[in-house]
Amino acid sequence: MTRFLINLLLLSLPALCAAAGQPAISFDKTDHDFGNIGEGKGTVTCTFTYTNTGSAPLALVTVSTPCDCTSADFSPRPLAPGKSAKIKVTFNPKGRSGQFKSTITVRTNIRRPDGKRQKETLTISGNVIPRK
Repeated sequence: MTRFLINLLLLSLPALCAAAGQPAISFDKTDHDFGNIGEGKGTVTCTFTYTNTGSAPLALVTVSTPCDCTSADFSPRPLAPGKSAKIKVTFNPKGRSGQFKSTITVRTNIRRPDGKRQKETLTISGNVIPRK
C-alpha cells in the first residue's frame, strides 16, 4: 500500500508542478554586433535584458561562454513573474584579430517536456582590428 501511494505521488508530481505555474523567459534581443573593435582598446561589454513572462519564479541556472575571451555576469536569484534582469557579457579582443562570433548558452529552471532544462542561446559578434 505504501509503495502504491509513493508511486501515485511520483506520477502526480508533474501535474501538480504544472498547476502551480511555469516560468517563461523572453529576451529584448538575442544577438549583439560590436562592429569593429581595436585589439588594444581593452574589453567591450553588452547587456541582454530578459523578462520572466511566466507565472512562477524564473532562475538562470548557468550561463556558459565558449572561451576565456568571453565572460557573463548574471544574478542566480529567482526572478518573479513580470520582472526583468540583465546578463552583462564582456569580450576581451586581445590576441583575437579578425571576425568572431561567440555563443553564450543560458540554462534556466524551465523544464522541457522531456524533463531537461530549457536553454537559450545569445550571440555576440564583431571584427577585431589588430594592433599595428
